[in-house]
Amino acid sequence: MAILQAMTATPRVKSIQRAALAMLVVAGVINYIDRATLAVANPLIRDDLGLSIADMGYLLSAFLWAYAFAQLPTGAMVDKLWPRVLLTFGLSLWSFAQFLGGLVQGFGQFFAARLLLGVGEAPQFSTGARVVRDWFHPRDRGLATGVFNCASSLGTAIAVPLLTFLMLSFGWRVMFMIMGAAGLAMAAIWYIFYRNPSDVDLTADEIAYRTQGDPPGQRTVVTFREWRQLFRFRTTWGMILGYFGCIYLTWIYTAWLPGYLELERHMSVKFTGIAAAIPFAWGVVGGLFGGYLADILVRRGLSPVNSRRYPATIALCGTAVCTIAAAFVTSNALAIAFISASLFFLYVTSTCAWALSSVAAPTNCTASIGAMQNFGGYLGGALAPTVTGLIVQHSGSFIPALVVGAAIGVASAASYFFIVDQPITAAHLDVVAQQSPAPLPARGG
Repeated sequence: MAILQAMTATPRVKSIQRAALAMLVVAGVINYIDRATLAVANPLIRDDLGLSIADMGYLLSAFLWAYAFAQLPTGAMVDKLWPRVLLTFGLSLWSFAQFLGGLVQGFGQFFAARLLLGVGEAPQFSTGARVVRDWFHPRDRGLATGVFNCASSLGTAIAVPLLTFLMLSFGWRVMFMIMGAAGLAMAAIWYIFYRNPSDVDLTADEIAYRTQGDPPGQRTVVTFREWRQLFRFRTTWGMILGYFGCIYLTWIYTAWLPGYLELERHMSVKFTGIAAAIPFAWGVVGGLFGGYLADILVRRGLSPVNSRRYPATIALCGTAVCTIAAAFVTSNALAIAFISASLFFLYVTSTCAWALSSVAAPTNCTASIGAMQNFGGYLGGALAPTVTGLIVQHSGSFIPALVVGAAIGVASAASYFFIVDQPITAAHLDVVAQQSPAPLPARGG
């Protein structure tokens, strides 16, 4: 592959890039804080509404399943209706659902609110992938992806202290309402200030900066036929299977890290709150590093797809090794260190996976393939808390559950290395559309 020549964004494009990434980070932080409200207020909600632990488990899983299955239509909708409209709609919907969470009077109402929250949050990261594809040169998309993707670990790290403060100060119902109001304000800010490229009168140089490296004849709006044809490529399935393991491992730590530290490591509740935040802070670093690494590899001549899938493969293997090490070391300090390394590698993988969606398919399919990948990831995310809980209940230890997670991580790493291959182009989609149903193409298209 020829090395892409350096192109510099104009001051206007740089301003658009900075504003878009800042808004995506804030929206992403709100996204992840809103996911945590139920977990933080768990004991108070159970007491006030008379819910059982099993009921809370259903409420926690309702979000994950709704979020996973909403990925498929919302990704296509982002590509069809563009990021400005879709993220505004998503932010408004999930913030309304969050506000309703403070008004519910029983299990059924809460379950519906959590389903609505999952559907509303679905466009967040596929929108980010499309924004990066729309406004950044291929050489700059990795770090930009790392910036918006770090919102997930940043939001997770600050959610517990912030939500605990709000809950103790105002009560759990007002906590939900405050977060809902914050999201609605962010929706208004996004709609007012963000613009799609088609809304801006770009110069020839600005268009060249955005589109250099794209094949000729790129389309801007996805069709249902093109969306459907993406499932006939091995690269799509490699991304789906690869991200399954990444998010499975992420949700082992997201859902069970405090419980693991208390039950397996016998740490106090007070110390657990501090110790559990440290690994997610390293996740922020890993997310940014993964994007920076992908950009460096492209600038040194590696193809855009390989600059993403190779680091994702290595990082997932690193996560598996560190997860097993954390399971078997006797020192609590070493366990926290290995878990921090695991989260660092996980967010390297996550950033590279989202950066891969910006180069693995035509421009008009960027959000679609990213959402398909996220669908696979959150099938893993929805299964991880339940599978981990069942293994721990049966064995009396977290060690087998962590080993299973590590094995899934290695299998997903193999998917990135052996199944993800050549990028899908508009020409590939046209050729496949003209063929009768057939096995998946051998290499990319």
